[in-house]
Amino acid sequence: MLDTAPNRPDLPPEIARRRTFAIISHPDAGKTTLTEKFLLFGGAIQMAGQVRAKGEARRTRSDFMQMEKDRGISVSASAMSFDFKEFRFNLVDTPGHSDFSEDTYRTLTAVDAAVMVIDGAKGVESQTQKLFEVCRLRDLPILTFCNKMDRESRDVFDIIDEIQENLAIDVTPASWPIGMGRDFIGCYDMLNDRLELMDRADRNKVADSIEIGGLSDPKLDEHLPAAAVAKLREEVEMARELLPTLDPQAVLEGHMTPIWFGSAINSFGVKELMGGIATYGPQPQPQSAEPRQIAPEEGKVTGFVFKVQANMDPKHRDRVAFLRMASGHFKRGMKLTHVRSKKAMTVSSPVLFLASDRELAEEAWAGDIIGIPNHGQLRIGDTLTEGEALRVTGIPSFAPELLQTARAGDPLKSKHLEKALMQFAEEGAAKVFKPAFGSGFIVGVVGALQFEVLASRIELEYGLPVRFEPSQFTSARWAQGSQAAIDAFTKANQAHIAHDNDGDIVYLTRMQWDIDRVQRDYPDIRLTATKEMMV
Repeated sequence: MLDTAPNRPDLPPEIARRRTFAIISHPDAGKTTLTEKFLLFGGAIQMAGQVRAKGEARRTRSDFMQMEKDRGISVSASAMSFDFKEFRFNLVDTPGHSDFSEDTYRTLTAVDAAVMVIDGAKGVESQTQKLFEVCRLRDLPILTFCNKMDRESRDVFDIIDEIQENLAIDVTPASWPIGMGRDFIGCYDMLNDRLELMDRADRNKVADSIEIGGLSDPKLDEHLPAAAVAKLREEVEMARELLPTLDPQAVLEGHMTPIWFGSAINSFGVKELMGGIATYGPQPQPQSAEPRQIAPEEGKVTGFVFKVQANMDPKHRDRVAFLRMASGHFKRGMKLTHVRSKKAMTVSSPVLFLASDRELAEEAWAGDIIGIPNHGQLRIGDTLTEGEALRVTGIPSFAPELLQTARAGDPLKSKHLEKALMQFAEEGAAKVFKPAFGSGFIVGVVGALQFEVLASRIELEYGLPVRFEPSQFTSARWAQGSQAAIDAFTKANQAHIAHDNDGDIVYLTRMQWDIDRVQRDYPDIRLTATKEMMV
């Protein structure tokens, strides 16, 4: 669990200016569009590529996988680094689709805060709730953006009540919307007493910002229709009486979320949210590890791999490990110890990401996310240090909920299929189990869409058609116990035994009765649905 300490003045300035956060939401809440606008206002791109636009304009910067471009959804977390004012933002855009939630869970181990995007018409949806619960387990600070206010939306007090009730967190409005749908004019910035007006003519243009002296300022009447002014004054007065005021410490501790309202597709409210992340978001935080916690200001470099992505560049069969810097000041060419193998690694070509674009990283500080191209040496959960045997903890691997047998379209290419499957297992894109009896592989995923993605990638990246067929098994559990107990258990249950890509023993089940039987007949064996990727 993260020790979310208050922001500290004693951190080195380069580390103190880092803000590393993930964006989480239900599918279609507008998360990828919001990411685009962050890049736009950070000066990283000139024009946002709208998800729903046609042709090349549709190719949004944070979606680099072919399937993502075709469907307009994010299925793989991607990292982006850019400057905003005097701050360095490290943003991770996560998959919104529940079938890819494991990638999102792992990503949340590598960030210090989360931005929760909610659709103004739909409020808190099921996937938002699941992801929020993971943030809560890690005590991650959360900032909320209520999107799509330019469409018909629910009452603002209803949205806030729903967040407070469903997610059990205090909500404080950082801005207040003026109108909604076709009548949406803009927002009143409650933190800075400013009137923010939306420009509907140019979606990439920043709206007008007018400084006012509070709600009684006659300037309000000059810029807004009389009915809108009266409603705004009444609602903001009620909000200030009924809702808690912003407590920066409560935000850092994960007990309170400030909420901004806006329309990402119209570039409205985004800059205010970015200012909120800079002001109220946490600096790089200490990282849980064995045998001790890692503090960001430590002089020596440590980092951990939370994601591996293969073939980001289809022209080169590369494999990039995403490394979250936990401490120190990294410089290109440094020699680091790969703790799992106890071998030294020279990191000569580290990269910084802007979605699929990348540039050589000459240096990085605690809080940054860099990519290390490698040929399979680095796995999810690996820790790199300047020599100390530290292992970052808390990166989860979940038991799959769907199991299918994988077969190569051409039986002569089964070795090629094995190589492809092992690569995806190391990436964390699927679980791959080799049964103790019989040939072939059983592939496990969290959601059915993952099978489509795997088949598509195996064909695109390896030129290898693959079939996924139903398996007799419905779930998998990792088996733990003493060596003698494991040996006796595997010998007696060979038809159910398989090994994962790390060689660990897995028990394949057909029904809950199988699990109950093991618990009854083998009290020395523990079956677990998660495996911590601490290697």
